[in-house]
Amino acid sequence: MTPVLQAEGLVKSWDGNRAVDGVSLALAPGEMLALIGPNGAGKSTCFNMLNGQLRPDAGIIRLGGRDITRRPPRAIWRLGVGRTFQVTATFGSMTVLDNVRMALLSHARRLLGLWRPARHQLTGEAEALLARVGMQAQAGRPCGILAYGDLKRLELAMALANQPRLLLMDEPTAGMAPAERGALMAQTAGIARAAGIAVLFTEHDMDVVFAHADRVLVLDRGRLIAEGAPEAVRVDPLVRQVYLGGMTG
Repeated sequence: MTPVLQAEGLVKSWDGNRAVDGVSLALAPGEMLALIGPNGAGKSTCFNMLNGQLRPDAGIIRLGGRDITRRPPRAIWRLGVGRTFQVTATFGSMTVLDNVRMALLSHARRLLGLWRPARHQLTGEAEALLARVGMQAQAGRPCGILAYGDLKRLELAMALANQPRLLLMDEPTAGMAPAERGALMAQTAGIARAAGIAVLFTEHDMDVVFAHADRVLVLDRGRLIAEGAPEAVRVDPLVRQVYLGGMTG
């Protein structure tokens, strides 16, 4: 089976220092892959190369076997790569439904006001996406008054608007209460596995990582130092030395 995402030998340097040094990874459909490591390990740089915000100095990135290494973020998004961010990116003055509808309009390449008001377009599709993340009851509420956990769920719905094959999630549970973190990631995993969406996520909450990742990659100083099932990574001596410290259980 062709991986949804395959990256080989990624390298990125800043002022002569390698932020990412020969990283390779692959994701299968429906797989939840966690990318973890200490601050400055190169996680964000990897993410930004995978979605086109940064161009690698070396290496190749393939989406479904197709070379996307030099494509810009917009082109990569249209090929089926969704992304959520550590700080949510929604329109606070617009309703929940309208935020999702805007994402759908962008995916459909439609211009506002071209033939009918945007509020009449793609309503059914937007409502279906909100139902997938459990937000349909809040469709008419302005985003500016939502609880932070609900904003994260809305952002997930928006990331699904382009029917992604790959979903990149940068610190998806940052700022959330502990109970909300597990619920969001369980929901994400259920959606991903049902639809065959590959998910790559970074996360500092190790309870979230070990509960919801199928595999874990560990970076340190730009290099991949461990890869495997969560329980194998948890007890890896080098990982415990450089990142997990005295974590037990």
